[in-house]
Amino acid sequence: MHPFRQAVEARDIDAIGALLADDVAFFSPVMYRPYRGKSNTLPILYGVLRVFQDFRYHREIAARDGRDHAFLFRATVNGLEVQGVDVLRFDEHGKITEFTVMVRPMSGIRAVAEAMAVQFERVQLEAALAGTL
Repeated sequence: MHPFRQAVEARDIDAIGALLADDVAFFSPVMYRPYRGKSNTLPILYGVLRVFQDFRYHREIAARDGRDHAFLFRATVNGLEVQGVDVLRFDEHGKITEFTVMVRPMSGIRAVAEAMAVQFERVQLEAALAGTL
């Protein structure tokens, strides 16, 4: 099993953080522009761990060179089952440089957006604290 998948399924935010490159670009399913940097991305992922219930990966697809991975998942958000995919690009050191999340159906995207909006103030605070460490 891929170390990223292990970290997420264990809900191990420290292990997830250790896999992020300092200049990672995080592409959210609900925001137009990417979030840039580990100090901005990690708090968002922590918020996602709080919002996504019954999260499980059910399929993993990897490029032959190991630098690109897609992890298909299912989860429940505010009582609604969502499906999605995490598409990751790794650098030569095994750090995530690009992290794109896609979610379906449209009602699932709305549920994620609403649930994360509730988390937004906490995510901003966590990002500010992470930036000072």
